[in-house]
Amino acid sequence: MAQKPGIPKGTRDFSPVEMAKRNYIFNTIKDVYALYGFQQIETPAMENLSTLMGKYGEEGDKLLFKILNSGDFMHGMTADEVASTSTLKLAAKFCEKGLRYDLTVPFARYVVQHREELALPFKRYQIQPVWRADRPQKGRYREFYQCDADVVGSESLLNEVELMQIVDTVFTRFGVRVCIKINNRKILTGIAEMIGQADKIVDITVAIDKLDKIGLDAVNAELAESGIPAEAIEKLQPIIKLSGTNAEKLQTMKEVLKDSEIGVKGVEETEFILSKLGALSADAQMLNNAIELDLTLARGLNYYTGAIFEVKALDVQIGSITGGGRYDNLTGIFGLPGLSGVGISFGADRIFDVLNQLDLYPKGAVNATQLLFVNFGEKEADYCLPLLAKVRAAGIAAEIYPDTVKMKKQMSYANAKQIPYVAIVGESELAEGKVNVKNMTTGEQMLVEAERILECIQ
Repeated sequence: MAQKPGIPKGTRDFSPVEMAKRNYIFNTIKDVYALYGFQQIETPAMENLSTLMGKYGEEGDKLLFKILNSGDFMHGMTADEVASTSTLKLAAKFCEKGLRYDLTVPFARYVVQHREELALPFKRYQIQPVWRADRPQKGRYREFYQCDADVVGSESLLNEVELMQIVDTVFTRFGVRVCIKINNRKILTGIAEMIGQADKIVDITVAIDKLDKIGLDAVNAELAESGIPAEAIEKLQPIIKLSGTNAEKLQTMKEVLKDSEIGVKGVEETEFILSKLGALSADAQMLNNAIELDLTLARGLNYYTGAIFEVKALDVQIGSITGGGRYDNLTGIFGLPGLSGVGISFGADRIFDVLNQLDLYPKGAVNATQLLFVNFGEKEADYCLPLLAKVRAAGIAAEIYPDTVKMKKQMSYANAKQIPYVAIVGESELAEGKVNVKNMTTGEQMLVEAERILECIQ
């Protein structure tokens, strides 16, 4: 027997039910983005490698999927170049394009390329797949979707406030309880200054960002391995362990960072955002999820310069399901400096897992067809077709079984697709001008006038 075909590691097929669930996630996020005035764009799956390379650090560059040039990709190469064992050098010769690694860098390229056409501030959202040549493992794929929203061309902190409202609205619609964690890279920079390690800010943020995953002892060990002195690590401990309300934490940090100009600025920005969100929290209808100042939150990407966010589900053990932050000069990499922006990204794949575990998908989002007409023959089908058109015109998804086969097979089809209602028209129903409607959940059947079929299923 011939071997079954397969798909590349780190990629997945999605069944009709899974696609219905994913579309429910995407459509919910799209609706909320649009509600807040964001407009959708799309960028190509592939970008010029010159656009992508050098934007994600050395490790990120290694994870870029590079596309072999079409035609004679070895044209003009010397024998020594062909014999080279440096894969990066060969890739530079063989490949001019690559699959996008994220949506942020292509968005920065889009803003610079279309700057004259854009009205600032520009509020865009983008829901598309990205690719990373990572080692596949549970919860980590080589192809996955990102659901980004960004505002560029405005330094107002009201943008951060609105993005947190978007996060709250999306997860309220999903029915998922979350904690929205917030911090500020300026605070982290101030902390690094305060312990006398300003030049080690990257090492410090990378280490403390792993606190939830590896624990305090491992974080301290990593800090030591990075060359941070024991006395500096000791000074860091009270901050890492800091507890209390948001207001109490802010008050403590005001005192700790009073001699750091950038640290004070970070505290002021965070206080502004939390105060605005706190006012909304006072009305349960305005903000439904907890906002927590987490001084260990660092986010891995070094282009963040201000507020940073991360969202954790409260009822499921899983990593961050949304993240983002403020970046002051992302477009500078393409020759347009000084254009500030802030954005968030929903992790669709992790949200998919959360909704599955909590069984929070609405039935209507998963069950596409609501009504199936059984097919007993040509006369019966001719009778059913106008009724089918009427049902569809009323906005109800319906279908007729295309073949005249045994009733058992048609009912099995309805069960397999989880169709809640089946319309049966046999000789007697045809003679009386009626339809027998069966509720597949309860087993109840109703014989009704043909024109009343909508009443049975609405």
